[in-house]
Amino acid sequence: MSGKTQIRWLMQTGAIAFCLGYHVSWAFAADAEKGKTIARRWCAACHVVSPDQKEGNTDAPSFASIARRKPKSRLMAFLTDPHPKMPDMSLTREEIADIAEYISSLKP
Repeated sequence: MSGKTQIRWLMQTGAIAFCLGYHVSWAFAADAEKGKTIARRWCAACHVVSPDQKEGNTDAPSFASIARRKPKSRLMAFLTDPHPKMPDMSLTREEIADIAEYISSLKP
């Protein structure tokens, strides 16, 4: 390949990779409603996960208080490797992103 052909090929490959990456990231955009559903199923026994929930375990912070203290990136990191008191929920990356998005949506 000549130098110009190589450059053209690299530019086209880069443009294709960028477009594919954009579409993949868009497909995995976090969904707060899905996160709320997951939280009600997995988290509501210990945490108060929504304003309409009356009580949870007194030792577990409410999702609203977590939202005030933790940015979404830290929530996602924490849910990837939860502390020992939490059950191993084996959440997917998409579910983790959805829960973190839901918790973040509770910020005042």
